[in-house]
Amino acid sequence: MAARRAMMQWFALTVAIVLSLLIQPSSSIYCDEDDCYDLLGVTQNANASEIKKAYYKLSLKHHPDKNPDPESKKFFVKIANAYEILKDDATREQYDYALAHPEEFFYNTARYYHAYYGHKTDPRAVLIGLLLILSSFQYLNQWTRYNQAIEMVKKTPAYKNKLRGLELQRTGGVANRKKSNKQMDKKVEEELSKELNLDIKGAEKPSVWELIGIRFILLPYTLGKLLLWYGSWFWRYNVKRAPYSWEDASYLTRRSLRISIDSWISIDESTKEDLIQRRLWEKSNFESYVAEMRKESKRRR
Repeated sequence: MAARRAMMQWFALTVAIVLSLLIQPSSSIYCDEDDCYDLLGVTQNANASEIKKAYYKLSLKHHPDKNPDPESKKFFVKIANAYEILKDDATREQYDYALAHPEEFFYNTARYYHAYYGHKTDPRAVLIGLLLILSSFQYLNQWTRYNQAIEMVKKTPAYKNKLRGLELQRTGGVANRKKSNKQMDKKVEEELSKELNLDIKGAEKPSVWELIGIRFILLPYTLGKLLLWYGSWFWRYNVKRAPYSWEDASYLTRRSLRISIDSWISIDESTKEDLIQRRLWEKSNFESYVAEMRKESKRRR
């Protein structure tokens, strides 16, 4: 737990530092630290004609072909960028909004990059990149949860007893008395732990087939399989009026009771048989069952 807390603190500190470096006046993403209007020497109320005249006047003075001064060349790049922003009504409107609402950093930044790079980016590439990023985070998160769960289980007496039993089984039931009261050798413990199959509900070993990216790729197959299942169900039970199979009756019962498949598996066979015989997927039978359970609960109180 201490290691986890330290990791979370370092993560929060890193995020804070990154945000402090990123968050700046949203207008600066357009003309850096300068004001686009000031660069051209016009006011914010200037019309398109005044902006164009101001730019051409400055470009004649600072164009690299006419002025070899390096500083003048840098200034020419700035005024050219400012003109590109202010000559277009859409980008000028976005820039004016950023000036008026500097606190909306993320919104202004998103509008800027969408305006300048949105049309140049293939949506398919964006989708693939997003799926890769989400899948990577998902996979890392699953491994973190799994490793944390394993570490917790390894600290329990039940796990240590299993480990000791496995050691006795390997040594033929003969244990060293000197070592029996001491902690097991780390190397031996690691070797024995590999032989134990730790199945932890809620923290299963990560699988690439569960990643959102893989699921998205297999989505057509999954939808096709689902449609085939529904079609087969409709044909068997709605058209042919066949009796429900044990598996399908179990599914309907679980859905009516709103319990998971793990909970259903843990129920003994006689109880399952009784629940299925009640046909709880029919509304009247389910209501009778609920009323019966309520009466039983009151009687026990």
